[in-house]
Amino acid sequence: MDKNKFLNRRRLRRRRHVRRRLKANLDRPRLSIHRSLCHISAQIIDDRCGKTLVSASTNERALREEIGYGGNCQAAQKIGEILAKRALEAGIQAVRFDRGHCKYHGRVAALAEAAREAGLTI
Repeated sequence: MDKNKFLNRRRLRRRRHVRRRLKANLDRPRLSIHRSLCHISAQIIDDRCGKTLVSASTNERALREEIGYGGNCQAAQKIGEILAKRALEAGIQAVRFDRGHCKYHGRVAALAEAAREAGLTI
């Protein structure tokens, strides 16, 4: 089997395992993270209606100039702070953390910790 196919299957399997545990409990919206080599994005999703309530990304034009390079921990911390601020303005105080297939380490952990410090309950 092709190595990339194998790795993608493992990533999908991990993502399904994480999401299954989170979707069993629908009392809070889900904070989902996507990271690539150069950017990181996060969104808060209401799984009952399937709609995105709040989002923040290093791809946003206004943030891109402020942050610069989006593939490091400083950018992830800034996105966590901005997302928490937007969520609190929208009336969201508590979320469930969906790390996807990524380990809770590095940029993912930096984003989560910054969101917690900004007042969001994870």
